[in-house]
Amino acid sequence: MYVAYHDTEWGRPERDPRALWESLILECFQAGLSWITILRRREGFRAAFEGFDPAVIAGWGEAEVTRLLADPGIIRHRGKIEGTIRAAGAYLRIEEREGFANFIWRHAPPPRPRPRAMGDVPAQTEASVALSKALKKEGFSFCGPVIVYAFMQASGLVNDHLESCPHG
Repeated sequence: MYVAYHDTEWGRPERDPRALWESLILECFQAGLSWITILRRREGFRAAFEGFDPAVIAGWGEAEVTRLLADPGIIRHRGKIEGTIRAAGAYLRIEEREGFANFIWRHAPPPRPRPRAMGDVPAQTEASVALSKALKKEGFSFCGPVIVYAFMQASGLVNDHLESCPHG
């Protein structure tokens, strides 16, 4: 599952705003966990969060939080669930103002050479710090610079496929 994700999704430049939002939310849920844990539950997240439809999620309240806290198909963390509901409202405001994809991609750093070894891949960068601050200012949570950098890698804002990787 992880190899298929890497070979077909990870690091591909994503421009669809809803796909970017889903990726960011899943990365936020990953905070403190391994990515494979999230990947294995991705379909459960999609079902529980109505296909990651921000217009639906933004209107949720305590009843939906309670339902999600009982759902074994997702990570049942109250703060992350409530943060997702707040993030849905933030997404809608950003989408209306400038487009969520534009908001995200204006934080993409200039291209740089692909790393030669895993030790050459940073955990965070100035760009991820800036995007993290911008997201938090808009109302997102669980999106520190390390999580945001992982999101930037996954969504193709940076290319951290190693030089030796045929998928980069």
